[in-house]
Amino acid sequence: MTEFTKGIKKGIPIALGYLSVSFTFGVKAANGGMPVWAAVVMSLTNLTSAGQFAGTNLILGGGTYLEVAAATFIINLRYMLMSLSLSQKMREGTGIRSRLLFGFGITDEVFAVASAEPGSIGSPYMYGLIATPIFGWTLGTFLGAAASGLMPDPLARAMELGLYAMFIAIILPPAKKSRPVLFVIGLSVALSGAMYYVPAFHWISSGFQVIIATVIAAAVAALVFPVEESPEEAAQEK
Repeated sequence: MTEFTKGIKKGIPIALGYLSVSFTFGVKAANGGMPVWAAVVMSLTNLTSAGQFAGTNLILGGGTYLEVAAATFIINLRYMLMSLSLSQKMREGTGIRSRLLFGFGITDEVFAVASAEPGSIGSPYMYGLIATPIFGWTLGTFLGAAASGLMPDPLARAMELGLYAMFIAIILPPAKKSRPVLFVIGLSVALSGAMYYVPAFHWISSGFQVIIATVIAAAVAALVFPVEESPEEAAQEK
């Protein structure tokens, strides 16, 4: 089995999982008035559920370019850290062009699978690993956006709830095990609710409300729950 084939095989379960989520995204985008081709291009060039969800809400709500750019940048910032971490596992001689492509294809699931791979990782393996999820994510978006016009309107609207259910399923397990995560979730909800319901904050657009709540919650959590250095990291700094 070649490295490329091995990467494709490892990426198939990720692609299958992405199909249902991106199908729901496609339905939501089409229901909001976005053309099928636009939804497909967004999935093909972004490959991020949370970022696309936030960006689509802002686009459909008439948000500015600055709001869309800032919101998606903050939400997807973790991928930069994942890419930097994974770059340490890449085999020597991997070119800058390949590294940039791998950075584009990094998702939480791709990062987890690649990080668990023993030893260094070659380019063929990574190309196979990211190709399958990208295909699954884009295909699901196309099917959802195309099928939304064939669904009864109540069913199409109900499908949009799948995204909210997905996000709840993502945050609840770590919130039960981690006080910092629970703190961030609670503070984010409180800040978002305050800016939505308190008239004094109504001058702030919905896009910047999300950005402000995210930055404040993350900053406060960093102060309240600082991450202590491990003995190994402290020794390396010395």
